[in-house]
Amino acid sequence: MKRFKDQIISELEKIKSDGLLRKMDILESGDFPYITVNGRHYINFSSNNYLALNGHKLIKEAMSQATEKYGTSASASRLISGNIEIFEQAEAILALFKGKESALIFNSGYQANLSVISTLFNEKDVIFSDELNHASIIDGCRLSKAKIFVYRHNDMNHLEDILQSTDGRRKVIITDGVFSMDGDIADLPQICYLAERYDAIVIVDDAHSTGVLGVNGAGTESHFGLKNDYIFVLGTGGKALGGGGAFFCCPKYVRDYLINRCRGFIYSTALPPSVPAGLIAAINIIKNETVRVSRLKELSLYIHKALKRLNINTSSAPSHITPIIIGDSLKTLNLAQNLLKNHIYVKAIRPPTVPPNTSRIRISLTSLHTEADIDKLISLLSPTAKEINVYESKRA
Repeated sequence: MKRFKDQIISELEKIKSDGLLRKMDILESGDFPYITVNGRHYINFSSNNYLALNGHKLIKEAMSQATEKYGTSASASRLISGNIEIFEQAEAILALFKGKESALIFNSGYQANLSVISTLFNEKDVIFSDELNHASIIDGCRLSKAKIFVYRHNDMNHLEDILQSTDGRRKVIITDGVFSMDGDIADLPQICYLAERYDAIVIVDDAHSTGVLGVNGAGTESHFGLKNDYIFVLGTGGKALGGGGAFFCCPKYVRDYLINRCRGFIYSTALPPSVPAGLIAAINIIKNETVRVSRLKELSLYIHKALKRLNINTSSAPSHITPIIIGDSLKTLNLAQNLLKNHIYVKAIRPPTVPPNTSRIRISLTSLHTEADIDKLISLLSPTAKEINVYESKRA
């Protein structure tokens, strides 16, 4: 026991000395655009509540009504006695929302990626994965035991090179729709072209695209005006949709296969019935309150222009996710702490969340932020950025 304790403490000290130690803050309010932490009020630029639907009256009402009708828990996996009708209703609506034949709800985006990828593919198959894909995709690929080829971020020439030289029983190209730490969008039209040419399917993780991109927030595929049966899409409910859970949209035969073979689905107690009820309400709100999406786009352009004027190293195009890429972990941590002192709530994003030497401040916008909120951030960033040599950093 002593050896174990000493080893763990030693590893923690190393994490701390490298500027990579993480701690959890306790929010005294919900995760809204304006929050309270330890009695201090902040403008929150760290939330994925992009459309500010968290706490929306209609979502709360829908979740409350579902709780009254069905109870507070599904109490079992859906293959036992937990397949309450609201799940099937939500899946039909989510599939229609994404333009797919069917959908299957999972407890979280991480669980969905881990479970779906490792179910559909094995050591006989080949996976082509963008180097900046989310950790849940990476872990799902590893668990599948398929041959994994990582292509350079959004580099379609590199992707084609490895597609040409590799074969397997099944081939799949997996990518984020909007990349969670960079805010850029996958080149889905070219990915689809290559998928058709080399007989592969495509899985798109739309966690940060759902509700934000495309017609009525339908996501990356809709954003590019694509509609292909070989594109399977993951969406999450805990970000722009203001609820919880996740959903995988695919052909019905794939859904049927997952129900029979997917361990992460088969052996998990279903979500509380209030969750799918909230997802249904969120989809209806997005369709009826389109100003939320348009407002988010306005703010994304506003902050992008402001950062470019300061010559700060950020994304190449406006996005609701806007990185300030610094490189050094300790400098990034110092910037985050300085902003916190001035009531701007941000987090220093450091390895292993991002590649080495690409530490950053990740600015997340919601439709309820204002230009004044962004102006305050910019006014604090300018002198602070000079002190920590943001201008000298190079994006990896």
